Amino acid sequence: MKDFLKATLPADAQQATLVGRVWIEGQGAVLVHVRGDALHDLSQLAPTSSALLELQDPAAAVRAHDAPRIASLAEVIANSHADKRVDGTPWLMAPCDLQALKAAGVTFVASMLERVIEEQARGNPALAESVRKDVMAVIGDDLSKVVPGSPGAAKLKEVLLAKNMWSQYLEVGIGPDAEVFTKSQPMSAVGTGAEIGIHPKSEWNNPEPEIVLCVNSRGETVGATLGNDVNLRDFEGRSALLLGKAKDNNASCAIGPFIRLFDTGFSIADVRQCELAMKVVGPEGFVMDGASSLSMISRDPLDLVAQATNANHQYPDGFMLFLGTMFAPTQDRHGPGQGFTHVVGDLVAISTPRLGTLVNRVNTSDRVAPWRYGTLALMRDLARRGLLKN
Repeated sequence: MKDFLKATLPADAQQATLVGRVWIEGQGAVLVHVRGDALHDLSQLAPTSSALLELQDPAAAVRAHDAPRIASLAEVIANSHADKRVDGTPWLMAPCDLQALKAAGVTFVASMLERVIEEQARGNPALAESVRKDVMAVIGDDLSKVVPGSPGAAKLKEVLLAKNMWSQYLEVGIGPDAEVFTKSQPMSAVGTGAEIGIHPKSEWNNPEPEIVLCVNSRGETVGATLGNDVNLRDFEGRSALLLGKAKDNNASCAIGPFIRLFDTGFSIADVRQCELAMKVVGPEGFVMDGASSLSMISRDPLDLVAQATNANHQYPDGFMLFLGTMFAPTQDRHGPGQGFTHVVGDLVAISTPRLGTLVNRVNTSDRVAPWRYGTLALMRDLARRGLLKN
């Protein structure tokens, strides 16, 4: 954990506008800005992450704000390890607060095919390998040239229907409408260094390394960060109606380490070219490496934003949008044909040079720290600090 936390910042951190939240005993959640080797208090500029993103130019406002120093950046990062926190020293939380936590699914061909396989295998990992071969024989593994919602996609649908191979996952993968769902509740995301939770009854699950866009109430995308959309493949594979149970459990949503605000040096164009790397290191010595390239996404990130917020749906506190992943682990862990699943103690690190590293350790959702700091608790803390203004 210590080595991963050292790589928390982006490679070009000195040029980046990075904001986040820290927990300070006696104050609660405090909005901060990374400036040099320290974290500075942004509370007088905006009391919440949501409010900060509502400013006309959040990055310019942050850079111009004379924010008081809170603590050493190195000390806070070191103290963000969930098992080794020192009382009185701040630690990093998820950088969002009141925003809705949304996710776009089936946005990459590789993960789309794995979802079809989950469905065909009915959530049974032992059947996945044979089902995978059957599905590939009919569908193939190169749908990258199919444009979602296009006449070509409609024609492919006709062919697959005739072969009895159409799937709800293919519908949202290459159909006109993207899958956008609620990942977790506002305020429930955990930050870097925290434990992430898998349901204790799940026997087939995986991390999902993703870019997360930061969108304000006006539908403007103003920044990006990293996320782990922890997923239970067996629950979702049994029935799509179990998506909520497969996705939204205690500590099943990790976001961080910081939001990188868009400015002249970093924009949505850079997000489109991000190369994500992921490493899982197990307590028994198992190692799995994975990658996900945003250049391979089948729907443009801003199209996904437009499908999430429009005349039919608004988010007055803004939202965080997971963009999906092309990473679908198939590496055998417990024997030939068994594929991958987490075990308690796995260390998961998700990184990309322009956004840094998000690192978490796996536990079961009933054993990680319970979620108790919600919206009401935040409002009480802000009121006590005199930060709620008309």
